[in-house]
Amino acid sequence: MDAMLTMLFEQKAWADAELFAETAKVDAAAHPERRHLAIRILNHIHVADQIFAAHLRGEPHGFTSTNTEATPTLEELRAAVETVDAWYLAHVRSLSSEQLAEVLSFRFTDGDAGRMSRAEMLAHIITHGAYHRGGVGMLLRQSDVPPPRDLLTRYLHQSDPSRREA
Repeated sequence: MDAMLTMLFEQKAWADAELFAETAKVDAAAHPERRHLAIRILNHIHVADQIFAAHLRGEPHGFTSTNTEATPTLEELRAAVETVDAWYLAHVRSLSSEQLAEVLSFRFTDGDAGRMSRAEMLAHIITHGAYHRGGVGMLLRQSDVPPPRDLLTRYLHQSDPSRREA
């Protein structure tokens, strides 16, 4: 499972980078609402990533919502996402099987209590981000920018071209 989680977080960082590159191509004058909404969705993913990183560290996250009031620029957000993606990769690589199974207690932004294993939290981050990247992809398509193909199979074959050999 450790190798699988590492690969999934590598793919997440790859997919995030591609999506930011394509989102930057949206013409802000022609599609201001869609571009803004795409950034808001990307920011929501980032806030959730930060919240769960804090849960995994056993620290308070300081968020009262799953998005921020102000919308960052796309470039500011891209840089922040790269930093958090790198943190997740290092964190996942450092965990033992026993640590992955450890159940942690935390508070959701609405104040409700929660309990999840580290592995469950990490799986949540992977699935949550993939779900919302799909929404951003739809906004890109509606803004005349082809969305990147955010597929695990594509990532695996790009990161290891030998997988294409018969």
